[in-house]
Amino acid sequence: MASLDIDAVEAFVLTADLRSFTRAAEVLGTTQSVVSLKLRRLEERLGRRLLERTPRLVRLSPDGAAFLQPARDLLAAHERALACEAPQERRLVLGISDHVAGPDLPRLLARLGASDPALRIEIRSGFSRPLLEAFDKGELDAAIVRREADRRDGEALFTDDFGWFAAGSLASNAPVEPLPLASLAPPCGVRGHALRLLDAGGIAWTEAFVGSGIAAVTAAVEAGLAVAPLARRIAPPGAVDIGPNWGLPAFPSSPVILHSRSSDSRTRTALRTLAAAFRARR
Repeated sequence: MASLDIDAVEAFVLTADLRSFTRAAEVLGTTQSVVSLKLRRLEERLGRRLLERTPRLVRLSPDGAAFLQPARDLLAAHERALACEAPQERRLVLGISDHVAGPDLPRLLARLGASDPALRIEIRSGFSRPLLEAFDKGELDAAIVRREADRRDGEALFTDDFGWFAAGSLASNAPVEPLPLASLAPPCGVRGHALRLLDAGGIAWTEAFVGSGIAAVTAAVEAGLAVAPLARRIAPPGAVDIGPNWGLPAFPSSPVILHSRSSDSRTRTALRTLAAAFRARR
């Protein structure tokens, strides 16, 4: 009976999901060349070309698209079989900053859960500083937050570029005074930084909308109610960076950092999967 290398199938699914040999290698804790070799052998075993490779892009071939769901099913069955041998569940308490999470988070977490059914994930969202304090107290196993000025520990995942975003209907108007601002409530670090920039630039502003979560803030932007300081990665579709045209101060970029204390190898793999997915979606 013909058989498939489960590690090669996992490498294929990760490469397809992350659209990158490099990101897949990060998750697997290996090198890009090893991932490429696994995939080449898998293609030879199946007698089909699964991926189309270009210098800047990895995408599924028609055969690869057809194989992707069976490959996921095979990995899930493999995990279920392993769970029969070692049934204990593991728990990961993960803190994620509101301004980091973005609209892709549910899909990323669903993928993470599918790749490791024995892992129970508890998400706590909030502001970066309180989440870091909770991590330091041992209340979180890991935290993905914006870098705080007084911290240099953790793993840098990527750097977010920020702008002043508004709906197209508002952006097409002449600058509004005072600037109608949408933000999270204090002590949001992004909000505080935005206000300091506006005050230093002598720009009058008013709080037009205060949201309890980033989804509410982006909804206010989409509705044309206000301007919000947002990472480009999470700005709503159709939103425009009005900063240059409205004479608003440049918003500096912000590194996103992973803090983790997990010693379990499979949990560390899960965190690498999530980290690579965040990098791939930025």
